[in-house]
Amino acid sequence: MEESTGLRERKKAATRLALHEAALRLATEHGLDRVTVEAIADAANVSRRTFSNYFSSKEEAIFHGDAVRLRRLLELVRQQPPDAPPWRALGRAAEQLADEAYGDTPPSWLVRRRQLRGHPGLVAQQIAAYTTIERDLADEFAHRLAGPEPELRSRVLAATFLAGLRVAVQHWTDHPDGPLRDVIRTALAQAASAPTVEAAGAPPGGG
Repeated sequence: MEESTGLRERKKAATRLALHEAALRLATEHGLDRVTVEAIADAANVSRRTFSNYFSSKEEAIFHGDAVRLRRLLELVRQQPPDAPPWRALGRAAEQLADEAYGDTPPSWLVRRRQLRGHPGLVAQQIAAYTTIERDLADEFAHRLAGPEPELRSRVLAATFLAGLRVAVQHWTDHPDGPLRDVIRTALAQAASAPTVEAAGAPPGGG
């Protein structure tokens, strides 16, 4: 029974991946606005109904790879030692994800990424996905933080981390001169040391 269930899940994962890759290829070749769900289903050799069983829209199909990586990020964060400082745990998880998911990224993927970036439909998908992962990360760290208002502080922590991670990936996509891991480390270090609004607005020497 377990073997049968495992085979079924692998087939579902393969179909989902085929739809994602077909959507990504067609969108970069013809433009996202010109691509239809029917065309994606045909390219993946499945029916329109099958597409609907996996994705609610072509935008969701295209964003599937990013959604998988965000879920993996959450898994990696949860695997960090419970006594690890939160920012360090987040950084280690992000660097591990960079090695796993982007270590052997082909140039064609970067080209596709640049072509599709900024499309309103994909931006909406990204916002929804990042909102969900931000909430999950905040829940993960709320119980790790000592002191007052841990829920608020954990939400700020998660939002700051994800903003730094998103900027790092975007910068590396445009300038893939070295490993993404190094760009993430630099971006998160910058985010961690950024001055507060009060400090940035204060005159030299305080006052």
